[in-house]
Amino acid sequence: MVSLEDLKLLREIEFSKEGLESLIYWRDVKKSGIVFGSGLTILIAMSLFSLISVFSYVSLLVLFGTVSFRIYKNVLQAVQKTSEGHPFKEYLDFDLTLSQEKVQQLTTVAVAHANALLSELRRLFLVEDLVDSIKFGVVLYCLTYVGAIFNGMTCVIIAFVALFTLPKVYENNKQSIDAYLELVRSKILEITEKVKAAVPLGKKAESDKEK
Repeated sequence: MVSLEDLKLLREIEFSKEGLESLIYWRDVKKSGIVFGSGLTILIAMSLFSLISVFSYVSLLVLFGTVSFRIYKNVLQAVQKTSEGHPFKEYLDFDLTLSQEKVQQLTTVAVAHANALLSELRRLFLVEDLVDSIKFGVVLYCLTYVGAIFNGMTCVIIAFVALFTLPKVYENNKQSIDAYLELVRSKILEITEKVKAAVPLGKKAESDKEK
């Protein structure tokens, strides 16, 4: 039976997913632009400088901005003789603590994904299915070329840019992209079936699974 706490957690996850979708699909151009611009700037800075330097400079910049704004508001209140209070009171009162239920849920999800990943890697490396292991080997071989051209941070930057561009491109061109993806998928399935038919070990693996 689903408890009230479970419903609250599910609602929080749903809201967080909606917030993420709103950002990557540019529902609010201003918010998405700020997140994309600041994130890309930090990633590029991290590719050029050390992580400690980037963290220190960004933190100093934020601290300089908040201190300057606090002093400005204090002077303004003194001149106008108003009592508006602390300019960041809304954010200071915001609850940032993680509940035990939320931590438990996040841990459960992380463990489930980790177990699934380990099981899949074991299946591929120990050649439970020959064709799947060969396809995995092809992917790894392609990644060696990607690693030779790009370093890890460059790949992260490309992935970040893709996160804020590809979903919107797909949304605007869904029909034509789906048609091409279906064509590619059918070709891959056709090649996979031919390989399985030509490789006896592939058939043996399938018969083992049926047993």
